[in-house]
Amino acid sequence: MGDPARRNVRVNTEVGTMNDHEVNEECLRLLRDGVPPAGQGGGTVPFLPLALDVDGDIAVVTVLTADPGNVPGEAFIDGWTFHRRGGEWMALGGGGGSAPAEPLARRSAAELGAHLRRYGGGRTVRNGDRLLPWGAKYVNQVRLRAAAEVARVRVGRRVIDVPPHGHVAVVWPDRRVPNIEALDAGGAILDVLDLAPRVAVTQPA
Repeated sequence: MGDPARRNVRVNTEVGTMNDHEVNEECLRLLRDGVPPAGQGGGTVPFLPLALDVDGDIAVVTVLTADPGNVPGEAFIDGWTFHRRGGEWMALGGGGGSAPAEPLARRSAAELGAHLRRYGGGRTVRNGDRLLPWGAKYVNQVRLRAAAEVARVRVGRRVIDVPPHGHVAVVWPDRRVPNIEALDAGGAILDVLDLAPRVAVTQPA
């Protein structure tokens, strides 16, 4: 049968697409039940859960979707953020982009060019119902591909297992951007991904 993590995902554009409400309901179910192992059963992809991360009362769910209205065989990876209020998860929003070729195939660090490769992210407002225009609070998310050598990623005190396909989602609540450590199976640090934006410095002539 081969390595499940190296199988190609098959996108069947004859299956019905899912609207935002249906995707939201599936994400809420994943927050309750967890993400099942992905990339192990082949099959078609109208909606395939990839990764989930929860940090206190905020969460992100990453999914692979196919839209029959687009190019045949084209798939997308989206990240949806949530905020828990009164014991119930509420969707904040999300976004994404085109999935790479063979999105479930695990790549080595040499193939990826790094132990952790960032391919998407964003932020959404968690207190959009506030009375005053200032004081916005945000939920931040990043979507990563982890190399085959990476078993887990560490974000502060939180350790996230890397699934067989290598897709990882990370959520955090404040403006301070965390460092993400790539760990091998023994817990050794392979690399550290700094998500802070780089500011170009121009040297005087």
